[in-house]
Amino acid sequence: MNKLNTVIAIDGFSSCGKSTLAKQLAKTLKFAYVDSGAMYRAMTYHFIQNNIDLHDLDAIAGCVDTAHIEFRYINEENRIFLNDQDVSEEIRKMYISEKVSKVSPIACVRKALVNIQQRLGSEHNIVMDGRDIGTQVFPYATVKLFMTADPKKRAERRHAELCAKNEAVSFDEIYTNLAQRDYDDTTRAESPLVCASDAVVLDNTDLSMEEQFNLALEIIQTNAKINLHQ
Repeated sequence: MNKLNTVIAIDGFSSCGKSTLAKQLAKTLKFAYVDSGAMYRAMTYHFIQNNIDLHDLDAIAGCVDTAHIEFRYINEENRIFLNDQDVSEEIRKMYISEKVSKVSPIACVRKALVNIQQRLGSEHNIVMDGRDIGTQVFPYATVKLFMTADPKKRAERRHAELCAKNEAVSFDEIYTNLAQRDYDDTTRAESPLVCASDAVVLDNTDLSMEEQFNLALEIIQTNAKINLHQ
């Protein structure tokens, strides 16, 4: 990675608002934003569309290279494309959430996507969120944040988000899904979710979005020595 670039790594549990915060920070800092979780969701969607058995590692290895994943900035919004198809909305549905934890630990998938992520970091100043950004993808990131929140609060936020999109999903279903994803993320053999020793923990259980943003920006300005008023 080009050491002249600034990388803000945001890791943490599902439905902690990592993507929302990362987008806000990237816009304010005028950095590129990369949603690594969306990349794994897009790859999961790719396998489903190609009827790949998620337990068949040979089939997965043969299908990974047929997925061309990229981000495009359209109407002031970062959209993710899979083989020239905008899949930004589809990959947020529950059927993808239920399967992405099976895809994300697979070594060949991680290798392919980490290569893309590191290339982006070598080309731009970036804010990237995910599960292993500060530990595996960019262990020498300029600033590392680790986000967490009470599981019930996270499930409530996710439920409200899906209800706003008219997706009929119960609170209990979401709570169970998040608990399973937490377990999968923290216990997987390949790049598990852990808080980097040099990360700043940001618990947003009782924080508003504005409070969370202001706190994160203060941490970044202090640690990365970024002056927004220059």
